[in-house]
Amino acid sequence: MGFRIYTKTGDLGETALFGGQRVPKSHLRVDAYGTVDELNSFIGFLTDALGEEPACRLLKEIQHRLFSVGAYLATDPAGGLTLPADLQAGDVQLLEDTMDALDARLPELKNFILPGGHPTVSLCHVCRTVCRRAERLVVALHQEDPVELLVLQYLNRLSDYFFILARHLALEAGVAEIIWMPRNT
Repeated sequence: MGFRIYTKTGDLGETALFGGQRVPKSHLRVDAYGTVDELNSFIGFLTDALGEEPACRLLKEIQHRLFSVGAYLATDPAGGLTLPADLQAGDVQLLEDTMDALDARLPELKNFILPGGHPTVSLCHVCRTVCRRAERLVVALHQEDPVELLVLQYLNRLSDYFFILARHLALEAGVAEIIWMPRNT
């Protein structure tokens, strides 16, 4: 019959980490790797929306790194099985170098901006905010069970990258950034 995607082992609200330990699906570790997976899905959506944009090559690389990070986070550290996060300092440096190159072409940011103005700009901001949530969850996990510091650095830079990419895509599309206008009270 072949492989079935459903196993029925999670019907009572538990799942297995790599290494075998069963934990509730509400476990912080599951929430962390699940949010990384959600981010990866939104990046796929953004990549599809961009088409042949030069940023797509880096976005695909980011997806591969995030898949490895998700597998790393899904591993029971006490189970004897170790999967590396598959991140290197060069991955963080690549994000920084890319941001610096994009930012050099952008107008100076003098105001807070709101997400929107163009579908790909909005998708970048969705990626940014999901990345920030993933980062917060991994930080919380790190406080309970140490996580490779490079994972924290990478997620932090990655959310910054999505902010800069959103600004870059707005400029490329010729759309104005939406300036936040506080209510005068």
